[in-house]
Amino acid sequence: MALSRCYSVGLVGLDGHVVEVEADLALGLPGLSVIGLPDAALAEARDRVRAAVVNSGEQWPQRRITLALSPATLPKRGSSFDVALAAAVLAANGAVPADALLGRVLLGELGLDGRVRAVPGVLPAVLTAARAGFERVVVPVDNLREARLVPGVHAVGVGSLRTLVLVLRGEDAGDEPPAQEVVDAAARPLDLVDVAGQAVGRAAVEVAAAGGHHLFLLGPPGAGKTMLAERMPGVLPPLSIDDALEVTAIHSVAGRLPSSAPLVTVPPFQDPHHTATTAAVIGGGSGLARPGAASLAHRGVLFMDEAPEFAARVIDALRQPLERGIVKIARVGGTATYPARFTLVLAANPCPCGQDQTRCECPSVVRRRYLSRLSGPVLDRVDLHVCVPRISRAEMLAEDGLGEASTVVAARVLAAREAAGARLTGTPWRVNADVPATELRRRWPLPRTATRVAERALDAGQLTARGFGRVLSVAWTLADLQGAGRPGSAQVDQALGFRLGPAAAVAA
Repeated sequence: MALSRCYSVGLVGLDGHVVEVEADLALGLPGLSVIGLPDAALAEARDRVRAAVVNSGEQWPQRRITLALSPATLPKRGSSFDVALAAAVLAANGAVPADALLGRVLLGELGLDGRVRAVPGVLPAVLTAARAGFERVVVPVDNLREARLVPGVHAVGVGSLRTLVLVLRGEDAGDEPPAQEVVDAAARPLDLVDVAGQAVGRAAVEVAAAGGHHLFLLGPPGAGKTMLAERMPGVLPPLSIDDALEVTAIHSVAGRLPSSAPLVTVPPFQDPHHTATTAAVIGGGSGLARPGAASLAHRGVLFMDEAPEFAARVIDALRQPLERGIVKIARVGGTATYPARFTLVLAANPCPCGQDQTRCECPSVVRRRYLSRLSGPVLDRVDLHVCVPRISRAEMLAEDGLGEASTVVAARVLAAREAAGARLTGTPWRVNADVPATELRRRWPLPRTATRVAERALDAGQLTARGFGRVLSVAWTLADLQGAGRPGSAQVDQALGFRLGPAAAVAA
C-alpha cells in the first residue's frame, strides 16, 4: 500500500479553507473514488485526472485508488482540485518525490490532454494559503500574475501536467505567462469636462464621492444623468493596496479578472440592466452563491439606470448592503459572505413618458405610481436627491468642453477624504457616510443654531430619524470639501437641500 498527501484550497465565498488531499493505492480491483463531500464537478475529476496523467506520458497505477479530501465535513466544489488530485496519485505511485509536495498548495483544472487551465478565485485561495503558513504555491500559468500579488509566497505557474511533474522533480522552474498586452494610451477615461451645465448635479457627484454618500438623480432623458454617474469613478481616490486586493479577490471569485490585468487599482463601476435578476445584482446562483453586481462594485460605484424599471424585489434587496456593507447569502451548502460597500447611484425619469413637466401629459396618479416603484425605505438610505433639468442649447454651447475637469474635482475629493480620515482616526469608519447617526451626534455634536432648520423639517415629518442623521453626515462632508473644519448652518441647510430639494428646504 502507498500513501501520499498534498494540499489545495476550497473557497466558501471569499473565505478559504486549506484542504488536505490524500491518495491511497491499495490492492484490489482497479478503480478511483473521491471522498470528502465533492460536488458534481469534483466527482468528475476522476476521468479528467486519469486521462491527463496518461496523456502526459506517466503511468496510471492499476490499483484501487482512494482520494480523500479533508476536512471531510466541508463541502468541496469546483475543478480547482484537479492538479492536487493528480499530484497526490503521482506521488503515491512514485512518479514524483512525495517530499516535493510538502509545504506546497496546488491549484488548477486539468484538461484531458494534460493542460492546466485557469480557475477562478486564485487570489483569495493564495491569501488563505499564506495565512495558513504555506510559502509555495503552484497555479495555472494564466493565473500566475494574480498569485504573485500575495507577498511572501513563491508562486510557480504550470501550463501542463507534464511541466508540473518536472517542477516537482526539480528539473524545471515552471512556465511564465506571455508578455502583457500594451494598453492603448490614447484611450481617454470619462471626464466631467464632457458634462455641460448641470452645476447642481456635478456638485452632488463631488459630495457623493467625497463622503461615500448614495445619490438619486431625477430628470428627463438626455439631461446627463448617465454621464454624471459614469464619471464618478474618475473623481474617486485610487484604491489602496488593501482595497485593491479585496476588490481583486471578489472579481477573481466571480471569474471576471482578466489575466492581463491581475490587480484592480481603480474604483470599479457596475451598471446592471434593469432586467437583471436579484441573483445578478445581489449574488446567487446554483450551489454556493456567486458575487453579484453589488459586490463587484465594492469600493466603487453601483449605477442603476432607469431605477423604477427594476423589479421591486431587486431594489429592496439592496437594503442589507446599503446598511451593513456586506452581502450574506445562505444556501443549503453553506453561507457565502461578500463585501459590498459601494456608492449607489439611482437614475430615473420623472414619469413613464420621459418628458419634462412642460410636455408631460401623464396623469398625476401615473407619475406617482411610476416613482413609487422605488420603495421609501430604500430612498431613505439615499442621502442626496437631485433634480437634473433638461439642458438648454445656450448652456451646451457655452460650456461644451470648458467645464471643470475630473482631475480638479478629484483633488478636492481627496483632500476632503483626508480631512475626514484624520477626524475618524481610531474609529472603524473611513468616510462620513459610514458613521452611524448616534455616534455622529454623540462624538461630534453640532450647536442647535446650526441644526435648527433640519430639526424643524424633522418635526414636520419631512425627515425621518435616519434622514436627519444623513443630513448631518452630508453637512460634515460639505465642511470637509469647503475646508470649514466644522459644519455650520450654511452646510446643514445645504445638506437639507440635497436631501429634500431646494423648495422643500426653504419651506421648512
